[in-house]
Amino acid sequence: GQCRRQSLTRLAAFMADMKLYMIAVTRGYGIVEFREDLKKVLLDAGCLDKPLVFMLNDTQIAQETFLEDVNNILNTGEVPNLMQNEDMERIMSSVSLKVKALGKPETRE
Repeated sequence: GQCRRQSLTRLAAFMADMKLYMIAVTRGYGIVEFREDLKKVLLDAGCLDKPLVFMLNDTQIAQETFLEDVNNILNTGEVPNLMQNEDMERIMSSVSLKVKALGKPETRE
């Protein structure tokens, strides 16, 4: 069941030398905390170029909007209004050298 899938996910992350990130759902954990955790994961993976696995199981889904956000990431690659202007500036500055090396224009797209 679920325990076996989690164990296999942990093993695969270890074998691929990827950090495993799981949220810690506590009393009062809501959409604000989930989005902060999600933002941290996305910034770590993108800006710091850290390969990671984000594991979310059904017992951690405290609100239906958690699934909506994960669905948005899977379908469009982003969560609307997750990143603020300062986050976007951080992203732009962290990837600008890689973008230039690829000969691509520097845009927010």
